[in-house]
Parts: sequence; structure tokens; C-alpha cells
Amino acid sequence: MYGFPDITAVVTGASKGLGEAYARELASRGAHLVLVARSADALHALAGELRQTHAVRVEVIAADLSDRQSPPMIADTVAGLGLEVDLLVNNAGTGAVGPFLGRPLLPNLRSVEVNIAALIGLTHLLGAGMVERGRGGIINVASTAAFQPMPYQASYAATKAFVLSFTEALAEEVRGTGVRVMAAHPGPTDTGFFDGTTASMDPRSTDSPAGVAAGTLDDFARGRSVSFPGRASHRAGTWVPRLLPRTAVARITGSLNRSAGFDAVSDLGPGPS
Repeated sequence: MYGFPDITAVVTGASKGLGEAYARELASRGAHLVLVARSADALHALAGELRQTHAVRVEVIAADLSDRQSPPMIADTVAGLGLEVDLLVNNAGTGAVGPFLGRPLLPNLRSVEVNIAALIGLTHLLGAGMVERGRGGIINVASTAAFQPMPYQASYAATKAFVLSFTEALAEEVRGTGVRVMAAHPGPTDTGFFDGTTASMDPRSTDSPAGVAAGTLDDFARGRSVSFPGRASHRAGTWVPRLLPRTAVARITGSLNRSAGFDAVSDLGPGPS
């Protein structure tokens, strides 16, 4: 059983939503933290609360993970603080919703930078040190969206499919080194992912960030290489795409997203990305 007390964990996307939940859960289990996100004010507010409540060390690094210079800056900052990272939680993520050819390109490109480029950059830069020390862990937060093409969330689901494949491959590469790599696949979670758009999730089918974070860390502590930290129905939903032809899966998913109004999404104001 993996223990969290007195480890140092880096959590990306820690200013809100699932990242904030991971930070709170890790602090409650005695982990020291390095919190990474764009919003310095939100990070400092959370850091102060966690220090006071759990008596753990919490450092803050404000960084925009869509900038490819951010991963090396983060790694250099961590080293400058004299810290050795025991656990990396690659949680930061963003996505575009709506018809791919009918919506702006930039959110799709940002999704690739944050969900893929930043994730593999931090994994490489911080994971190499773990292998050298012969201990450590990496949790890459993918999604149940990783298991099928998703019309009207085309680029988002594709980035999560990358995270799934990359994490499975890396887990095998580091087997026996003392470093463990796990993919987490939350289903719909109440994180405000669609804030700023007309899209929404059915609250009856969404999991809480706190529950997802606790489930993820419990699975990692048990030594699992994959985690489905939400309700059982979300995991069951990943089985069907593995049995049906890919074209059929795309049509089914497209129909579900059209019924949710994702084909006619519009902006209301600043969104999560």
C-alpha cells in the first residue's frame, strides 16, 4: 500500500475543480504540495488554507501550461526550491465543445498544448528524476472520453485518447524501476468544465470532484495501473466502444452529444480555457 504522508506532490490545474480537489485530498493525507495553475491569486488562497488546516508545506507556481516553456520552468523552480518530487498529478486539462469546423480553432490547439504537450513535458522532466532515485509515481488524468471518438468534442476526446495510450506505454517502460504510472479516467464531473458556454452536464449523472480525487488516490495507493474513480456506470460506459465498430461508436456518441445540444453550442462569456 502506497503512503502519502510527507511525500512531495506536484498537482497541475490546482486552482479549481478536480485539481483543487486533488490538492485538498493529498494535503488531508499528509502530503506536501506544489500547486500549479495560471491563477496565482487562487493558488495562494488555497495554499494558505491548506497550510493552516493540515500543517503541510505548500508551494505555488503560476504557469500557463499552454506555453511550451512552462514545463521546464516548473521543473527548474521545483529544483530551485530544493524539492524532490515523489508524485506528479498531471490533472490540468481543457477542451473545446461544438462542431470542430464551425467553432474557433484556438481552443482546440490550446487543448493539445495543455492536455498533451504539457503532460508529456512534465512527465519527462520530473519522471526522469524519479527513475534515477528508484521511487515515485505519476498519475495522468485522462477521461472516460478517451475510449471513443466524440463528435462535437472531437479534439478533447482525441487528446484524452493520447493520454490513455501514452500512460499505458510508459507504465510498461518503467515497470520494475520503483516508479509507478497510473491513468485515471473520471466520467462527467461537476467541475464547471462548460462554464462560459451554453453546454451543460446533467447533474444527475455527474460525480463530485472530492469523490473522484479520493477514489483516484485510493486506487493509486492500492497499486493499480488504471483508475475509474467515478460511479460504476461511467466505467461500464467504456466497455461498449471496445465491442462495436468505430463508425458505429462515433454515430452513437454524436447522437448523444447532439441530444445534449453540443452541436449548437454558443459562448456566454469567459470559459474554463
